[in-house]
Amino acid sequence: MNFKLLVINPGSTSTKIAVFNNNEEILCETLRHSSKELEKYENVHEQFEFRKNAILEVLKNNNFHVKEIDAVVGRGGLLKPIVGGTYKVNKKMLEDLKIGVQGEHASNLGGIIANSIAEKLKISAYIVDPVVVDEMEDIARFSGIPELPRKSIFHALNQKAVGKRYANEIGKKYEDLNIIVAHMGGGVSVGAHKNGRIIDINNALDGEGAYSPERSGNVPSGDLVRLCFSGKYTKEEILKKITGKGGLVAYCGTNNALDIQNSILKGEKTFKLVYEGMGYQVSKDIGSAAAVLKGKVDSIILTGGIAYDNIITSFIKERVSFIAPITIYKGEDEMLALAEGTLRVLEGKEELKEYK
Repeated sequence: MNFKLLVINPGSTSTKIAVFNNNEEILCETLRHSSKELEKYENVHEQFEFRKNAILEVLKNNNFHVKEIDAVVGRGGLLKPIVGGTYKVNKKMLEDLKIGVQGEHASNLGGIIANSIAEKLKISAYIVDPVVVDEMEDIARFSGIPELPRKSIFHALNQKAVGKRYANEIGKKYEDLNIIVAHMGGGVSVGAHKNGRIIDINNALDGEGAYSPERSGNVPSGDLVRLCFSGKYTKEEILKKITGKGGLVAYCGTNNALDIQNSILKGEKTFKLVYEGMGYQVSKDIGSAAAVLKGKVDSIILTGGIAYDNIITSFIKERVSFIAPITIYKGEDEMLALAEGTLRVLEGKEELKEYK
């Protein structure tokens, strides 16, 4: 049976939309929103009608009739912690997305816009594996300070999608495998996947784990505290050093990995050392995930935008290939991942989850 899906992925200054016929993409557009267009809105939720109308306009201009759509799927936002899977948008989810129960982010609009379009068409709206997926084991939540439990906020959509894709390609069930997935993009997350659950993961939003193009990663805690109270920086400036201005951009002045790769090819030794330092830390996190899985690892998967680069992937392979075979899925293909998650439910291959 064929299903036509409308996929919606709102970002801070853009809205990606795609139409899939099953898992075949037949339309894809990225709508760019200027700061002038967005500054008139006091918060993210107020952008709802503006973004929805922009989506409908694109569909109309491409002569696509919305009545042909069987389901609408939006990027999940900062909801309460939930287990991974595909969820039907319901009243409780809409309430939590509107108030930003774990924070305000453009991705909160994904389920809201999807639901609004779906309601008018009398079809269902879904979200798939939002960043707040939390399947961590209790032992993984200890940080050493009771007031600061470790949190699960990461690239859940791509982590789950590549894990399931790999399992499908080798003819096995995701639930029967132990996999380590290293997602390397603007942030880095390294997850220990055990029998279909991500039992340990770093908080990629707050820069935990390896440093990345714009996140600091784990830093010396005592020195960080002293820096906070040095009087040189405000709270906001410190937070920005951790997420936004940390990592490669702090060392190299750019968060563009391609620029850094080009500088390395031209002989820039400092950039090379810093870039390899990121790979070194990712390798250490993969080793830690192997310990979590007690050494029983079926595969290591490298994914995300940086996985396109042979410099970093070769560097990591050299250090962790002794643990398990390595598979690379370049990029993060979020739109396809959203479509695939919805299709698994529509085709009866996966149970639909309920948000409570």
